[in-house]
Amino acid sequence: MFKGSLVALITPMRMDGTLDEKALAEFVEWQIAEGTDGLVPVGTTGESPTLSHAEHKKVVEITIAVAKGRVPVIAGAGSNSTEEAIDLARHAKEAGADATLVVTPYYNKPTQEGMFLHFTAIADAVDLPLIIYNIPPRSVIDMSVETMARLAKHRNIVGVKDATANLARPLQQKRAIGAEFCQLSGEDHTALAFNAAGGVGCISVTANVAPRLCSAMQRAWREGRMAEALAIQDRLLPLHDALFAETSPGPVKFAASLLGKTSERCRLPLAPPGEATRAKVRAAMAEVGLVN
Repeated sequence: MFKGSLVALITPMRMDGTLDEKALAEFVEWQIAEGTDGLVPVGTTGESPTLSHAEHKKVVEITIAVAKGRVPVIAGAGSNSTEEAIDLARHAKEAGADATLVVTPYYNKPTQEGMFLHFTAIADAVDLPLIIYNIPPRSVIDMSVETMARLAKHRNIVGVKDATANLARPLQQKRAIGAEFCQLSGEDHTALAFNAAGGVGCISVTANVAPRLCSAMQRAWREGRMAEALAIQDRLLPLHDALFAETSPGPVKFAASLLGKTSERCRLPLAPPGEATRAKVRAAMAEVGLVN
């Protein structure tokens, strides 16, 4: 269904913090031209927590309009309010998204049963493929393999973005659910290892600034050119390290600004990256060959 290198899109902003719609449209077009296999707007990397609902919906609409069906769009529709998540998922369907990405409810700390009921309510309300976004470092809670297996029985719940960095998980989830469940890594460093354990691709932060390399790595893996895939993995390592030297998306937005794709502006409470991180990002971009 979904595979390869999907980009967790940044949300371009002007230096005054307003949404830069023109830069977003151009960025989406560039991603497709560079070989990105799918677009994931308004997730964590897209600063969804500090976008208004109107801005959130506008980003989804622009992404879908520019993509024109050339690659799938998995629209972020997560919230720690079930009703809000349903509203965002309904909008995603109306706008023409191919699927939604719904994060485990942060801050509330629901039980496993609470998560089961939350995702079931969204999947019941909106007839659109839903990908669970399991990211314990951000949401504090961790969806168990057992809960995910229960949810996977719903016809609209088709996969997971797994940002646990636990490489036993894709093995366990494949055993519990089956190989047809779409497992996507949410962690750039372990993307190939995740594929080896049952994954089919990565929803990537690094692909914002190295889309061609990330796509080439995933394609080489799919086509059995393992040495080539591993060589690209090694080449990208310093960039992965730099882009997570501080809270994302601060470093990746700075990296995108070095490419002239957007300003480096993130919304508070995310601060601009410190000088040490800036230097690390510049050096990594140069080492990988993205800037001079």
